[in-house]
Amino acid sequence: MFNLMLITNDPSLARHAVESGVNRIFIDLEIMGKVERQGHLDTVISRHQMTDVAKIRSAIPGGELLVRLNPIHSNSRREVDEAIDGGADIIMLPMFHSAKEVRELSSMIDGRVRFMPLIETKGAAEACREITLIEGVTDLYIGLNDLHMDLGLKFMFEPVSNGLVGKMAEIIKAAAIPFGFGGIARISEGMLPAEKVLSQHVRLGSSCVILSRTFHRRSESLSELTNQMDLKDEIDKLLNEHDRLLNCGQDELDVDFDFFKLKVQEIVGISNK
Repeated sequence: MFNLMLITNDPSLARHAVESGVNRIFIDLEIMGKVERQGHLDTVISRHQMTDVAKIRSAIPGGELLVRLNPIHSNSRREVDEAIDGGADIIMLPMFHSAKEVRELSSMIDGRVRFMPLIETKGAAEACREITLIEGVTDLYIGLNDLHMDLGLKFMFEPVSNGLVGKMAEIIKAAAIPFGFGGIARISEGMLPAEKVLSQHVRLGSSCVILSRTFHRRSESLSELTNQMDLKDEIDKLLNEHDRLLNCGQDELDVDFDFFKLKVQEIVGISNK
C-alpha cells in the first residue's frame, strides 16, 4: 500500500480526507526550534495542540493517526505518554542528530505504538544504518526540507537527485523497514511535476508521502478544501499514476530519473542567479 499523509488538526477535514483515500492524518506538535530554523522561509509552522490528538482520533476511527512530537527534551516522556493516551498510532521524532536520541525516545515509547524517526539532519542521515538496528523503530521518514538546508543545498529535492536518498533507501529496505520521503503536489503540478516525483518513490521503494500544502492549497478547514478541489478525485489520480508506475518497466523509471536530475539542476541553476 502507498500511504498518503495529510497534516491537519481539523476533525471534519480529517474525516473527509480519510473517506477520500488518505491513510494517515498527521498532527504536528513540533515547535521547539522551528521558528529559528524556518521563520524566514515560506513554510508552515504548526500550532497544533496535544488536545487535538484525541479529537482527531475520534474523527477517524478507520484511519491511522501519526503525531510528530518535539525533539528530545526534558518533557519528552510526558509528550510520548500524552500522545499515546490520546490515541496516536505512530510517534514521529524530528530534528535528531544521532542514533542515541532515537534509542532514548524508543525506550520511552516501549513498543506501545509504532515509531517513525524523521531523518532530516546530516547527523541523522549519517546514522541511518545504526538507526535501522534500534529496537522499536518500525518506520522511517526522510524530511527533505530541513535535510537539504542542513546539507547546505539549494533545493529540497537535491538529496534525491544526488543519490543520498537512494543510499539511505537501500539501507532501510535491507532492514525491511517501510519508509517515505518529502511531499507531493497534484498530478501535473509542482516545480517538479508530481508524476516525476512519484516515479522516484516507486524507483526507491517508498511506501508513503505527505500531501503538500500545494496539493490542498493550504486549506485549514473542510469548507476551504471543498471550495477549491475534489480531494477524492485528486487522490485517485495520484494513486492511479502510482499503480501505473509500479507496472511500468525499469527503462521508464530510469528515463524519469534522468529527467528528474536535469530538472533539479535547472531549478538550482535558477536559484543561483
